[in-house]
Amino acid sequence: MKDQILKVIQTEAQAILNIPVTNSFEKALDIIYEHVHKKGGKLIASGMGKAGQIAINIATTFSSTGTPAVFLHPADAQHGDLGVIQKNDVLLLISNSGKTREILEIVQLAERLYQNIPLIVITGNPLSELGKTADVCIDTGGPAEVCPLGLSPTTSTTVMTVIGDILVVAMMKKINFTVEDYAKRHHGGYLGEKSRSAAKK
Repeated sequence: MKDQILKVIQTEAQAILNIPVTNSFEKALDIIYEHVHKKGGKLIASGMGKAGQIAINIATTFSSTGTPAVFLHPADAQHGDLGVIQKNDVLLLISNSGKTREILEIVQLAERLYQNIPLIVITGNPLSELGKTADVCIDTGGPAEVCPLGLSPTTSTTVMTVIGDILVVAMMKKINFTVEDYAKRHHGGYLGEKSRSAAKK
């Protein structure tokens, strides 16, 4: 059992180290900064299934660290929730395959509302239709899933999470986000108490 555990850890750690470090990260940050922090828009993250869970995490983490963001469920988007999109917003779409039907449809539907809405994509398939449509495509490196069947999103969602963390941390530095700023947004729980204590020092 220990060998199996170590193998999973090592496989996922290597997948993180294999994330292609390109100028796509800087380009994505520039787009988010320009539209959200300078023009008053927000970041709208979306994904289906497990990728959607990662999108939720990225959106909430961005929001708590000074960059307004929301999650838009692809199915709900087709039943009215697409109306959350406004001028100057940015779409952050996550799809490992780059072929997720509901995500491709969001691109088309969003364009009907606001032409040329900026599109940032996180995918393991940059040559997919979604990857080619993006203004910025962040490649996960397309790691094989550690799942013994090679099917369940495991390693792919790990690297998606790390990519989200990279964007969040870099944006915090770009906007000079402070512990005082954090305390204003995170009042409850241990982190709220910790940030308020640090802000008083």
